[in-house]
Amino acid sequence: MRHIKQTYFIKASVEKVWQALTTPKHINAWGGGQAKMDDKVGTEFSFWGGDIWGTNKEVVQNKKLVQEWYGGDWPKPSIAIFTLTKEKAGTKLLLTHTGVPADEVKNFADGWKDYFLRPLKQYVETNR
Repeated sequence: MRHIKQTYFIKASVEKVWQALTTPKHINAWGGGQAKMDDKVGTEFSFWGGDIWGTNKEVVQNKKLVQEWYGGDWPKPSIAIFTLTKEKAGTKLLLTHTGVPADEVKNFADGWKDYFLRPLKQYVETNR
């Protein structure tokens, strides 16, 4: 099992970034839909119509979201942690994704960039 770390600076408020992470209307708009999601502990979520799914394990509104993530036929979940920090001109989003199967690290690292966090960043910055 391996881990992925990525950091993004988003020119928008922490609240706007949080909404884009946790609200189906916004997730669908940046490309992660058809999504089921909210910002409550215990919520079973899914993105891309169920291709990725899991459970919210820890929620600190506008600051931290910890999720168990499944993809494909993984025998146990990985853990995705989104940490938001208010910066002078926006928000720093740190993704830490642990427990990724070794043969899927590159695909998931690329996927975070290409299909999740870059589109989220572009969406939030365009729709401030």
